[in-house]
Amino acid sequence: MPLSFTEGEIYKQAVRLGLIYQGAELPRHQRSRVVASLAAERQRPATQAEVPLAQSIVIQPGGDIHIDGKPFPWVIQADQMELTLSPDGAGMVRLTIPTLSLQILKPATPESENRA
Repeated sequence: MPLSFTEGEIYKQAVRLGLIYQGAELPRHQRSRVVASLAAERQRPATQAEVPLAQSIVIQPGGDIHIDGKPFPWVIQADQMELTLSPDGAGMVRLTIPTLSLQILKPATPESENRA
């Protein structure tokens, strides 16, 4: 899906980046730099507040894992599991999921602006 930005968004970002001062005109050669920074912000990974938080993770003998009462659908390599627990019962779990294929996708680069 192509990204688009209003002239106002571009102008405000240019001021925020310190490329121009409020009331000044954005030089044409700086425009692509500002658009690239806006695109990078939109494609930034989700913040912790935006990511769903599991209410409950139960790890059972034999490697069965239930997250919020539902069985975790993949095989977990039990000897590669890291657990961190705090006194209040909250914690972090790092799991190792074996796979036959792994692909890491590079984020799409923003298309060049039309200079019409």
